[in-house]
Amino acid sequence: MLDRLLIRSRAVPSDPPKRRGATTLGASRDRFGLLKAVLAAVPWGQALMGAGVVLLAALVPWGTSQMLSAMDRQVMAIDVTGALVGENRTDLERSAGKWVGRSFFATDLSDIKETLEQRPWVESAAVKRIWPDRLQIEIREKKPLAYWNSDRLVSRNGEVFAPANPEVAGRLPRLAGPDERVKEVISMAQTMASTLTGHNLGFAGLNLEQRGAWTLTLANGIEVVLGRDQVEERFERFITVYQERLASRSDEVSRVDARYSNGVAVQWKSAETASRSKS
Repeated sequence: MLDRLLIRSRAVPSDPPKRRGATTLGASRDRFGLLKAVLAAVPWGQALMGAGVVLLAALVPWGTSQMLSAMDRQVMAIDVTGALVGENRTDLERSAGKWVGRSFFATDLSDIKETLEQRPWVESAAVKRIWPDRLQIEIREKKPLAYWNSDRLVSRNGEVFAPANPEVAGRLPRLAGPDERVKEVISMAQTMASTLTGHNLGFAGLNLEQRGAWTLTLANGIEVVLGRDQVEERFERFITVYQERLASRSDEVSRVDARYSNGVAVQWKSAETASRSKS
């Protein structure tokens, strides 16, 4: 009976002790699993492609630089093209000659362009490389519209310029006035020239004085004084009087003053001058 009680009262053994390090091993396995999950989620194809693009982008400038260095040589000649009237081709080539001997690729073409466009006759200069060792410069000159104040020219764009050889422009109208009013003079001259052409008269020049008075010169040498006020009306009055009274005797007329309200005053050439002009 006692034995049976002892057996029944024997303590139930507790759970066996955990092995030392079991918890650490489980945590490590969890971390490796997380790392594997992260690595599995990375799009390795795209990552490698991106790395390749970055590497290529870094190598291209270096490779290009190496290739250009290998291909580079000195500029041996410069060709100047374009229809030239005021400029001298030899002088242009001499001016551009300071770039001969420089690097074909490293030479700054904009520097050449800027230098040449500072010349009075040059409107624009287009510069390009011709492989392997030449530069080509195309020059476009300014188109002179008229002489300006005797010693200069004014272009069709209204730019006043002063070349050393203005006379090469040939026969052009002669305009004069303050520089700051050049466009106003051009506009008035174009209007008058158009009207004169419609009446078979030639335009030779127009002068705007500092005080604002206008004087017109016809191709036949007659001067027309228009003054400062009502210039357009006075000009029209002169046209009417000229057509009705003066056209048949134009070679005898020296000057017409149109500043009168009801007509014009005519200054005649001397008898000797008139007879000489008829012969």
